[in-house]
Amino acid sequence: MKPSSSLQSAVHLSKRSTRIWRVVQTIVWLIGFGILFNLIFFPSIGLHLFWNILIPVAPVLIVLAVGVWRNVCPMGVNSLFPRHMGFSKRKSLSAAQSGKLNLIALIALFIIVPLRHAIFDTNGLATAILILSLAAVSIIMGIFFEWKSGWCSGLCPVHPVEKLYGLHNKLSVPNAHCSSCFRCVTPCPDSTPGIHPMSTTKTRYHKVAGNLMVGAFPGFVWGWFQVPNYHGISSLDQVVMIYKMPLIGLLVSSLLFLVLKRYVSEKIIIAIFSAAAVSCYYWFRIPALVGFGIFPNDGMLIDLSGSIPKWSVTMTIFAFSVFFFWWIVIREKKPLRWAVRPAYASKKSRI
Repeated sequence: MKPSSSLQSAVHLSKRSTRIWRVVQTIVWLIGFGILFNLIFFPSIGLHLFWNILIPVAPVLIVLAVGVWRNVCPMGVNSLFPRHMGFSKRKSLSAAQSGKLNLIALIALFIIVPLRHAIFDTNGLATAILILSLAAVSIIMGIFFEWKSGWCSGLCPVHPVEKLYGLHNKLSVPNAHCSSCFRCVTPCPDSTPGIHPMSTTKTRYHKVAGNLMVGAFPGFVWGWFQVPNYHGISSLDQVVMIYKMPLIGLLVSSLLFLVLKRYVSEKIIIAIFSAAAVSCYYWFRIPALVGFGIFPNDGMLIDLSGSIPKWSVTMTIFAFSVFFFWWIVIREKKPLRWAVRPAYASKKSRI
């Protein structure tokens, strides 16, 4: 007799695999702590480590292996610490509450990212305070709510990006956090093959968040790169400047999405807008990292403008764009889970 599909989709980590994942999680968490330490005491180093190394690597990791990121994300580790230690209140979220958290997370993303230009990209202490604040919120969500429902699949501002970029990840890894499935989120983003921002339509909050993330994000990314960095906010005009272009891009992209979705299948349009968003990010980010950015010194890791020809950078970003459109839109793929679901918890253990 063949095992049922539910048994085929369930997996228990061996003790050895669990130890390996815990070691990796600890190492990544310590790296994050080291970056935080540098942001406070050696801000120039910390800013480079965080904004010019860690953050530029994250999108391509999410595209290729979002499950790996979900397993080792330091914020995720923070949020699940109360549950692993047994002092979480384990409250369940209703569909409406979950939808509200998803929408708040998306709004937070659109508010925080433009502030990089005025505060976070040039102020190590401010970035450290932002990280500590998000860490505190993640732990609080873990104290009150069951497993990943409160933070990882709820209020985390990166989660909408995970669902947009992680459409066709390459690896389906074991879930290194959940020893059993308590159905804390339905559908579970980790174990639902091919999940995307518009997969959940239970409430109007889910619908608004999903449509806004897919439609708005490519334009928002483009608009963000049209704004220079400032050293602090000295006037209302600066606030207008840092939000104006991202919001213009967001509106134009959203309108284009609303028009195209009437004529293009949902699956294809989501894939196109996903590829467009991540391609746009690297189209501007890679030149900036090596000294060829629109605004000199903004987001620069190392100045190679006098060492390599500009055409080589252009070829690189073009290759990245071609790859992402092939990977997300064109390539034949079988939808994979981000992580393999563990066995369902018994009724007794849910109490």
